This record gives sequence, C-alpha cells and structure tokens, in this order.
Amino acid sequence: MSGNVSGPEPADIAEEAPKITATLEDGPLEGGTVMAEMVEGRPPKTIDLTADDGRACRYCLADWVQSGESAAYTFLYRVER
Repeated sequence: MSGNVSGPEPADIAEEAPKITATLEDGPLEGGTVMAEMVEGRPPKTIDLTADDGRACRYCLADWVQSGESAAYTFLYRVER
C-alpha cells in the first residue's frame, strides 16, 4: 500500500474558503460592496475596511439573521491604528 495520497494542498483549501458579498449601507463607503470570508459558515459580525482617505472603518452586520450569498453592513466607527 502506498503512503502517497493526492488531494488539495492546504493553501488550495484556504483559497476556496466560502465568501459572501458584503453590501455597505452607509458611512464613508456607502453603496460599495466587498467580498468577506465566512466565519464558521456565517457572515463575519464586523469587517474592517480602508476608506479612500486611508483611514480604517469598522462595519457591522445590519441584521444578525441574514441568509444567502450576501449580507448588509452598517458603519460603526473609524478605527484608530
């Protein structure tokens, strides 16, 4: 019996992680969309993004219960780095 097993490399698996389309409803990035990686099969509770002025912005799920391939996010605040 051979010890070689073929299959995807760990890097290949990470590239295929499920994602959702995050729609930004307000704030500095209002009307934009970004792809966000799912966390334990759900949209992430918050996402940090960079605005055009280079400052970081934190967005939060607009509703805790969302389904499908997209989720709405609302602006919380600027993030100081």
